[in-house]
Amino acid sequence: MLCFPAASGRDTRRAVRQHFVRFAQAWLDRSWLWEAPAKVVAQRLTLTGDLQALAGTRPTVLFAPHFVGMDAGWTALTVHLPRRCCGLYAAQLNPDVDRWMAQGRQRFGNPHIVAMRHGLKPLVAALRSGEPLYLLPDMDYGARDSVFVPFFGVPAATIASLSRFARLADAQVVPVVSRLTPQGYEVTVMPAWADYPTRDAVADTALMNRRLEAFIATMPEQYYWVHKRFKTRPPGESGFYGKD
Repeated sequence: MLCFPAASGRDTRRAVRQHFVRFAQAWLDRSWLWEAPAKVVAQRLTLTGDLQALAGTRPTVLFAPHFVGMDAGWTALTVHLPRRCCGLYAAQLNPDVDRWMAQGRQRFGNPHIVAMRHGLKPLVAALRSGEPLYLLPDMDYGARDSVFVPFFGVPAATIASLSRFARLADAQVVPVVSRLTPQGYEVTVMPAWADYPTRDAVADTALMNRRLEAFIATMPEQYYWVHKRFKTRPPGESGFYGKD
C-alpha cells in the first residue's frame, strides 16, 4: 500500500478485509441512525472528549475526517450537543436515496443544512452566527481549489477549505473523530488547535494531513479508503488506478 509501505502483503490483505467489513457495517448502521427511536440512537452514540471546546457561541469549524462513522459523528453532535450545527449536503442522483439521506441527517437538533451548490457565503454566515460547521475536507475533490500536500508521504490533492473557513470566520478548529465500536459509535471531540489557522493555507493544509495521519494510525481499518485518495496527480505524474 502507498500509505503503509512497510506492511507485509499478509497484513495488507487482512487490513483490507477489515476495512470492507467496517465499511459495510457503517452503511448498514444508517438504518438505525436514521430510522430507530431517538432513545436507541442516543444510547448507541457516545459523545466524549473536550466538550467544553464546543460550549458557548464561538465560531467553530469541526474537522471531521472521513472515517466510516462520519454520519454517526454528525448524528451524535445533533443528538447530544445543545447547539445548532451546520453541515454541507450534496444531492444524490437517486431521488429516493436523496430524500432518505436528507431526512436522516436532519432528524435531530434542527440542523442548518446548506447545499454545496450555494457556495461559501451561507456557510461563512452560519459560522459567524455561532453554528459549528461539520466539515470533511480530507478527500480528493479534483485539482480545482486543491493544493498538493503530503498524505503519508504521497502528494495528494487536498482542498484548503479548513484553513480558509477558519480564517474567513475567525473560527477555532476542533477535530471530531468517530470510531465504530461493538456498542455503536464513540465520537470524540478533540481540543481546539491552538496554532491554526495561519496566513499560509498550503502549510495549514499540510499540517491538517499530518494530524489526520495520527488519527488514522489509531484505527487504519476505519478510514474511508474506498475513496480514491490519490486519483488526481500533479502535472506529469502517472496515476495509481490504471486507466483512472
